[in-house]
Amino acid sequence: MNARIPTFRFCLLTILILAPCPPLPCPAAEEADVELLEQQAFRAAVDRVAPSVVRIETVGGLERVGELLFGSGPTTGLIVDPEGYIISSAFNFIHKPTSILARLADGTLKPAALVATDHNRRLVLLKIDVDQPLPVPEVAAAAEMRVGQWAIAVGRTFEGARPNMSVGIVSALERIWGKAIQTDAAVSPNNYGGPLIDVRGRVLGVLVPLSPQSAETMAGYEWYDSGIGFAVDAEHVMKILPLLKQGEDLHSGVIGIALRGQNLAVGEPVIAACHPNSPAAKAGLKAGDRVLQIDGRKIVRAADIKAELGRRYAGSKLAMIVLRDEKRIEMEVELVAKLEPYQHPFLGVLPMRTAGDAPGVTVRHVYSDAPAADAGIEPGDVLVLLGGKPIEGRDDLLRRIAAFQPSEEVELEIRRGDEIRKVKPMLAGLPEDLPPEELPPARGAAAPGAEQRPQVGSVQLKIPELKNEAWAYVPAGYDPASPPGLVVVLQASGRFEWEDVLTRWKPHCDLYDLILLAPRTVDSASWQPGDADTVGKFIEQVRADYKLDPTRIVLCGREAGATLAYLVAGRKRDLVRAVAAVEGLPRSPLPDVDPLHRLAVYSAAARKSRRTALIEKAVGRMREAKIPVTVKDLGEVARDLNIDELAELIRWIDTLDRI
Repeated sequence: MNARIPTFRFCLLTILILAPCPPLPCPAAEEADVELLEQQAFRAAVDRVAPSVVRIETVGGLERVGELLFGSGPTTGLIVDPEGYIISSAFNFIHKPTSILARLADGTLKPAALVATDHNRRLVLLKIDVDQPLPVPEVAAAAEMRVGQWAIAVGRTFEGARPNMSVGIVSALERIWGKAIQTDAAVSPNNYGGPLIDVRGRVLGVLVPLSPQSAETMAGYEWYDSGIGFAVDAEHVMKILPLLKQGEDLHSGVIGIALRGQNLAVGEPVIAACHPNSPAAKAGLKAGDRVLQIDGRKIVRAADIKAELGRRYAGSKLAMIVLRDEKRIEMEVELVAKLEPYQHPFLGVLPMRTAGDAPGVTVRHVYSDAPAADAGIEPGDVLVLLGGKPIEGRDDLLRRIAAFQPSEEVELEIRRGDEIRKVKPMLAGLPEDLPPEELPPARGAAAPGAEQRPQVGSVQLKIPELKNEAWAYVPAGYDPASPPGLVVVLQASGRFEWEDVLTRWKPHCDLYDLILLAPRTVDSASWQPGDADTVGKFIEQVRADYKLDPTRIVLCGREAGATLAYLVAGRKRDLVRAVAAVEGLPRSPLPDVDPLHRLAVYSAAARKSRRTALIEKAVGRMREAKIPVTVKDLGEVARDLNIDELAELIRWIDTLDRI
């Protein structure tokens, strides 16, 4: 505590210095006096809010949600209306309890009903019957909050007359895309749903687990007691209270755009793609539009768009101004709760990967019974125009064709030798079948000495801030002019022998232009949810050192490794293009498919595996979300892929750049 001296301590020190007093005591005594005054102030602040802090007890419900085992411990709520309305964290109820009880500050126990949920900020509103008006706390004005001011996280989960408390500061404002206050006070399931208060006992916000990377049900829980905690601004809570009282669930507002670039903090506010039939498409937004304003606020970075959209709800109407071809265009967009599932269109070709000066895309392979085959396109043809505009390369074609939907017709111009032909194939959806046994090479031989190459062969990776280590294998034929894919192998156990992994994968990496990455755990023999961020950092490290093919970045895992692979894919949707899961299933839904971010899944399982029924349900949900899933039957008994099946998987990875 002594390392931080917020405004409150400065005030105390100023009083001590300016007030008439006898000769100054020794510094140690003065420090002790200040500490005592602080403690008294903190206790007084908590005592002021305590009558409004209730203990929430639940009965029944699921024993496990994802990897989290739920116990019967109490949680916290905050009275927000004298008539018996209590706000709490939605995290406290994701196990769907059969009954809810609220214990008031005076010990009275009341049954509570869940009235409504704010799915955007992860809050719930409860209601109890009351005999007399309940005490409601004072709310601090958002405009008065300052980074560095004292913040006290309050809960009522332990036995005793007084609430439990932890002291810290407000460490940031407008966090989680404009939705939350950040504090370094200890925040955990003990005080989720309780108030974050200032030194005067006024409520700054309601404590909830949140994550800037994910909107998953469990997102943010892994940070508890880490020095990073979040609270939803109390002024906002009071603003939405009338809607929640009506029993109206609130959902995040979705517009249906993808932004250009992977780093939103520095990226330009340019729309890269619009989801068909989305609010954005219906309002007339187009790829290439530069967003200038949203509801009168100037937009400078891509992150500004994310923040403006992130804090709003479905049904909100936005006044937007965009720049298109040097012309300012004004439009109104109404956000929705959910988009229609997007399905990536499929022409039916594999492209060559050899870079060249000539524009267009050279066809490597044509799928039988695909639109390209029906249109007469053949291997060796060069796709030069789409919709009358030149095709600059594979990535340009992928981006532009994503603006169409299956069953839509596209106009293509192809070059075959000296002949130019025009065709109009009708697009299909991405297939789920395994590729044929033989495919022609994707590129020619690398030009020797074309440019300086980084280290090849086995490479040990270390990231200074991580205890974990990882090994990578880079083929000797690595050619940045024709970038390789990346296969991340996550063993069933987080511990492994690198030489065994290398022996199994090296021949395939050499043949199909793939870099191999194998991270390992540190403190346990199995993967933990927190390892998802670690794996993501190692992927970023490889991407920083080597140029990669963005269409062939794949996570391969077995059992717990497969579950982790799904988790990483969800958190790194801008990077990961496929998951190959052997006897594994996702513990939470994968992100919605969008035009810019493809995702394909290979799922292998035995018919009598203990996970079979759950895996089949997960495959069904993914297919409903229009994620193409290739299913592999491993026979009766659960096992790893054999040599032939691994070769088949590698061929599947080799076709992920299909168009």
